[in-house]
Amino acid sequence: MPQPLIRPARTDDEPALARLDRDTWSPLHEVRPEPPAPDEPFFHPTCGPDAHLVAEHDGRVVGYVRLGHPTPMPTNAHVRQIRGLAVAEEARGKGTGRALVRAAVEEARRCGARRITLRVLGPNTAARTLYESEGFVVEGVLPGEFHVGGRYVDDVLMGQNLV
Repeated sequence: MPQPLIRPARTDDEPALARLDRDTWSPLHEVRPEPPAPDEPFFHPTCGPDAHLVAEHDGRVVGYVRLGHPTPMPTNAHVRQIRGLAVAEEARGKGTGRALVRAAVEEARRCGARRITLRVLGPNTAARTLYESEGFVVEGVLPGEFHVGGRYVDDVLMGQNLV
C-alpha cells in the first residue's frame, strides 16, 4: 500500500469515520467500556470535521487523527493535543499511523502551537513506540488511572516541544 493521502476531514466523512471508530475499538487503547453504538455520531459540536485529519487510500478512509486543546483555558491555548488516532486493520504497519502523527505535528505548528501532547494507555506499546519514534517523550504516568478490559492500566502522558 503506498503512502496515504492525508487531508482535512469533511462532513461527508462522518459515516466512514464512525465505522472506523467502531471497527478499531479495543480496550488496549480506549477507555470507553464498549465500542460506539452504530447510530452514535462521530462528529460533535465541540469536535467537528475541523478537528480531524483523515488518511485516505484509493478514495477510502483508512485512518484519522483528532486534534484539540487539552483544556479550554486561554493560558493553555499554545498547546495542541492528539485526542484520538485510529488506523484500519488493513492499513496498519504500512506507515498510515506515522503519516497521521506527522500531519498532526505539522498542523499544530501551522496553528502556532508551541507544544503538542497526548495521552496513551500503558499497555498500548505499539502506539507508544510510534509516538516515541516521532519525537514524543514520556512526561508523566498516572498509575492505574483507568480500569479497562478487566484490569487497571496506566495513563501515559507524552509530549514534545515544537519551537
